[in-house]
Amino acid sequence: MWIKKYAPKSLKEFANQKEGVEKFLKWYNNWKKNKKPCLIYGPPGVGKTCFVYAFANDKNLEVIELNASDFRDADTLRRILGSAVSQGTLSGKEKIFLIDEIDGISGKEDRGGLAELLKILPNSKNPVVFTANDAWDPKLRAIREICELIEFKKIGVRDMEKVLKQILFKEGIEYEEGVIKQIALRNEGDLRGAINDLEIIARGKKKITIKDLEHIGYREREQKIFDTIKIIFKTKTIRGARFAIMSSDKDPEEILWWVENNIFNEYEKPEEIAKAFEVLAKADIFRRRIALRQNWRLLVYMIDLISSVAVCKKNVYRKFTKYQYPDRLKILSLTKLERELEKEKLEKLAKKLHCSTRKIKTEYLPYLKLI
Repeated sequence: MWIKKYAPKSLKEFANQKEGVEKFLKWYNNWKKNKKPCLIYGPPGVGKTCFVYAFANDKNLEVIELNASDFRDADTLRRILGSAVSQGTLSGKEKIFLIDEIDGISGKEDRGGLAELLKILPNSKNPVVFTANDAWDPKLRAIREICELIEFKKIGVRDMEKVLKQILFKEGIEYEEGVIKQIALRNEGDLRGAINDLEIIARGKKKITIKDLEHIGYREREQKIFDTIKIIFKTKTIRGARFAIMSSDKDPEEILWWVENNIFNEYEKPEEIAKAFEVLAKADIFRRRIALRQNWRLLVYMIDLISSVAVCKKNVYRKFTKYQYPDRLKILSLTKLERELEKEKLEKLAKKLHCSTRKIKTEYLPYLKLI
């Protein structure tokens, strides 16, 4: 996806958030004095999360990203986050913790997790950054009171046009006068949405026109994952499913796991289930190739294959389906910090023994564990 391919790699690319960037830099430079967490807030698509990664890239920091919805109870939060924020790194590389979508931990059912989080933060040896859409949501009062608040504002039409034109230039695609401005206006400050819309109409073309805008319409901002999965399973066309994926607030890899985990919940006939898993297996092949080769041109094929699940059924199931959170994502979330720690150890050993981390993990580590 272009949203990943053209994600900002440096703070120099955040000229449209100058005030927020300056305030963040001031907060980071003073962090060791007051140990205060930071809450970056603003509407969807303004660059809150990718900003943290761009900053970390400039400063050579390691980003440990967690989603607030992944640990809603105190025990899980303590196990995943407790020791991690209070320890340094074996490699000596400084960390910055990113807790995305803090809105997801602040409901009534999450009070245990929120209370535990407030206990952990004062002992952190690493900077902690939260993101949220609305910092003034009453549910975030306790978090808001202990954080440095930094606002990321809606991106202006001219700034959005500039980014979109740069993407088209790099892709070698021409455009009719006015089409870029229309995409920017339709997305109302949501740059992520604008880039997704641009990719939908421009992919595989040499030139885009005003007429191409008919293919995107006016998308509802920030389509949630449950809506995305419902459309994929309930629609009758690949085009409808593809549009849902491109409009989602989740990346295609995560959508792949959601679809995989819910095929049995939605489809009932063995031949439909088999066909759906067959196309997903092909999508997963492209996912692995993208990860290994960093060839983002293959992403369009991955998205098309995921979209093909929509036409694996003979008829639409009119029943209500309770879609379930992917087991794979739960496991990855719960073990993320453990895997990061293991990675640090492997890198340190590899440096000492002058060999690859893969060789350490597969040939040496099994024996070291027995000692």
